[in-house]
Amino acid sequence: MLFSTQLEVIAFEVGKERGIELLAEAGFPAIDITIFGNIDYVLADDWRETAKRYRETADRCGVIFNQAHAPICAGYDKYVNELVPLMPRVFEFASILGVRQIVVHPLTRGIHDGHEEELFEMNMEFYKSLAPHAKRLGMKICLENMWSKNPLTGSVCDDVCADPRELIRYYEALNDPEVFTICLDLGHVAICGREPQDVIRAIGRDRLGALHVHDVDYIHDMHTIPGVGRINWDAVCRALADIDYQGEFTLEADQFMIKYEPALRPAASKFMAEICKHMVAKIEKYKA
Repeated sequence: MLFSTQLEVIAFEVGKERGIELLAEAGFPAIDITIFGNIDYVLADDWRETAKRYRETADRCGVIFNQAHAPICAGYDKYVNELVPLMPRVFEFASILGVRQIVVHPLTRGIHDGHEEELFEMNMEFYKSLAPHAKRLGMKICLENMWSKNPLTGSVCDDVCADPRELIRYYEALNDPEVFTICLDLGHVAICGREPQDVIRAIGRDRLGALHVHDVDYIHDMHTIPGVGRINWDAVCRALADIDYQGEFTLEADQFMIKYEPALRPAASKFMAEICKHMVAKIEKYKA
């Protein structure tokens, strides 16, 4: 099973090309490029040359870009007006890197509960508008389960696709497995009050194509390494084995790495890679 981690934190101080080198040296066979924050490199006139340069660096280091994460921001209006129009270029940038799957958050607006049908229709239109770009480039769009905060209590609550039944409904309604798959964020599952292993089994092998792997305390979206929070990772590995999971294993644990000064981040990356190797080996052992 291929495993990967995000590029952005380790690349922040040293640049993306050196970051690619460091993650390869740490033992990661694949890299997720998360196109968040400052995306000037995607908007610049020489964006194609930049993508080719990153790809050449990865090829030289013997790693691949397996996954990308499309831009996100807080606020429906900003997301729709400023970021959604950039998606075709983001997709093409990712395709030059060799990315096979790109995670695109569903549209959210206001409170989820009581507005499920309105949000469903909005997202069907949104995702179907992106499908031709993905199909042309031979990429898959990953649907991700989301969470939000109750405006009255401040506690975590469901947002679009948090309920696995709703996530499955979105996937089935799009009805195009060549273009769409599900990326299950295991931390999001847990903070919304569900057990990741149960949701893995509910979604099943044929729908589940990607994972965002990070630990939480069932309260906060911690994005830290497995073993620091409270998720039962042995149960998660058994569930992935039980469904004969065929997708990839991508860490979204950069809040662990960011706690260390830049000089220690290569060492932190090596530890993260070792955790991935151990968990992937456990999944394969349980499959056998």
